[in-house]
Amino acid sequence: MPVLERIAQFAHELTALRQDIHAHPEIGFEETRTSGIVAELLESWGIEVHRGVGKTGVVGVLQGKLGEGRSIGLRADMDALPMEEQTNLPYRSQNPGRFHGCGHDGHTTMLLGAARYLAETRDFAGRVVFIFQPAEEGLGGARAMLADGLFERFPCDEVYGMHNNPLARPNLVEVRSGVAMAGATFFDIEIVGRGSHGAAPHLSKDPIVIGSSLVQALQSIVSRNVDPVHSAVVSVTMMHSGSAYNVVPDRAVISGTIRFFDDAVRDMIHERIQDLCAGFETSYRVSVKPDLRPIFSVLRNDPELSREYLEAAAEIVGAELTTADKELVTGSEDFADMLNAVPGAYCNIGHSGGIPVHNPAFVLDDAILPVGASIYARIAERRLAA
Repeated sequence: MPVLERIAQFAHELTALRQDIHAHPEIGFEETRTSGIVAELLESWGIEVHRGVGKTGVVGVLQGKLGEGRSIGLRADMDALPMEEQTNLPYRSQNPGRFHGCGHDGHTTMLLGAARYLAETRDFAGRVVFIFQPAEEGLGGARAMLADGLFERFPCDEVYGMHNNPLARPNLVEVRSGVAMAGATFFDIEIVGRGSHGAAPHLSKDPIVIGSSLVQALQSIVSRNVDPVHSAVVSVTMMHSGSAYNVVPDRAVISGTIRFFDDAVRDMIHERIQDLCAGFETSYRVSVKPDLRPIFSVLRNDPELSREYLEAAAEIVGAELTTADKELVTGSEDFADMLNAVPGAYCNIGHSGGIPVHNPAFVLDDAILPVGASIYARIAERRLAA
């Protein structure tokens, strides 16, 4: 089965919709225009709509025509990134410092395409819950929806999500069973020492020198504390201190990220960072305070539902364009929190372009829109067959 015929018929409308969302990007918990478009379209198709779930999230509920049955959740994220776009597309971002550089405009559009098709056909028993999530990019949108009673108010037996992949073969659908994507912690370490004139550093407790040594020490955690058969990443990505050439500052802040595939490894890394900071406090007689914030959980796909997802995708793209042989991804995805609450699976779909996500020149291939919409619709129909 190729792209579902009805979805193919309105594919041009999906392209126009996606490009409109792309031109008006909104970052996490500010997706008022986007969520308004989503809600209005769902309502126009006769879908029950609930706004403001998890601040700017939207949930649609659709009952099938074949009677009572189970409930399947389909999720897409809506937020853009706080970065400038450098594509020069005719529909490029009109909002300075905002850019759909990860393809969430495409994810939203694909789920809307599936919702329109399923609302027209309703060829299933039970119900489909369409979850349009805000703030995936590190701001806790999934947790906000869960805290707002997402699965208590809209119970789901299973839940499915997807993401575009510009580095994979076009239309290749990948699902890794079990642990698939890393969890993540963001950290800030504040060092408060003593400032001085740059010509008299002996009167200071220099936070830049202390911070530089601490950065080096942090790099020993993975190489000397994490079991080599496990994987982890500790990256210092920011260091802020000072304001003048001739002033030794009194404060520095080191920031970065931790990635892990096992919660025990995460806990050990957290403990080692705290121990190192305490040791530097004692050694240099300064204040070194770490702030560790677990942002993303490890994403784990249900093995059985991973197979089901690939079989549904195979009906759209062909079995030769589906694979369970996907490598672990050190990137993170907050759909993991929904999978911790309800069993399900998360897939990646390849498309042309070759420029990675989160790059200012990233371009989503609109040819993927009817493909993703069809896969969303097909997994719902298969799992809710009468």
